Amino acid sequence: MAAIRPRKDRDGIVVGYQVQVQRKGYPAQTKTFRSKADAQAWATVIESEMQRGVWRDRSESENTTLTEALDRYAQEIMPCKKSPKPDLFKLHQWQSRPIAKMFLASIRGKDVAAAIRDMEAEGKAANTIRLYLALLSHLFTIARKEWGMEALSNPVELVRKPKLPQGRDRRLVDDEETRLLDTCQAMNPELASIVGIAIETAMRQGEIMGMTWNKVDLKRQTVTLEDTKNGEKRIVPLTPRATQILRDLPRNLDGKVWNYTPDGMRTSYNKACKRAGIEGLTFHDLRHEGTSRLFEKGLGLMQVAAITGHKNMQMLKRYTHLKPEDLVKLLNGG
Repeated sequence: MAAIRPRKDRDGIVVGYQVQVQRKGYPAQTKTFRSKADAQAWATVIESEMQRGVWRDRSESENTTLTEALDRYAQEIMPCKKSPKPDLFKLHQWQSRPIAKMFLASIRGKDVAAAIRDMEAEGKAANTIRLYLALLSHLFTIARKEWGMEALSNPVELVRKPKLPQGRDRRLVDDEETRLLDTCQAMNPELASIVGIAIETAMRQGEIMGMTWNKVDLKRQTVTLEDTKNGEKRIVPLTPRATQILRDLPRNLDGKVWNYTPDGMRTSYNKACKRAGIEGLTFHDLRHEGTSRLFEKGLGLMQVAAITGHKNMQMLKRYTHLKPEDLVKLLNGG
């Protein structure tokens, strides 16, 4: 049976009601409400859950703000992530929003939806918002599974995610490849080599920039990638052109294939595109180009996936964009 007691101020005026629920086998539960009706309603729910054996302690989630949970997430979960820097930025973005002041147990789908609308109004891309939501959802999952907040629901699961735009369909056209490589060669021959490797292997930017000579086997024409996006080791076969590019490179004493830093390479690449008069061609588009060329050579879906490291076959299909004339050649056995 719940015990409800009025709480009074120094003048004897009732300012709220404290309710306590006690039941054998469960810790006493106490909470204060402004109205007696709210206190009674809460007690009824708690007693019913205890009677049915489904009660879970909500005290921590009711007294932990999202900001506090994000701080704990940063301390306990982030260090275990392979690339924590991008997630740390997302975490700080959540901490700067009004929802961060709310207690975890009080956050509802409507609160997350309001945050989504704010992000959209700020001009954030749909995929960016989805990444923010993924981090928030993971936080609630961790809180429920590892932080003892079993009764906590995940409000992110209740909201509609922003619709992603049609996938990019940017490929090298006309003489863009020649212009780009010539410009890169004039700026820094190493930059031209990096661009060539990107097109020939369809490797991700991080995979290319992380290459070391001890993982390059020019005799077998392979590059072994230990540190990939999906966390799995991958052996990438090298085309004759890619093999020659690597064979012509000087060897660095530190064992790294490239002198460029990732940020430095990205900056130089963007400058090269501008000087070459090429618009809208991101470095990631070179992976798209390389993947498409693998399909155009007649490789099957699983063969291409083994080279590129794609796990999502639907995502991989988006990269094909085969030219009609190339399909005709394949059908004609050419």
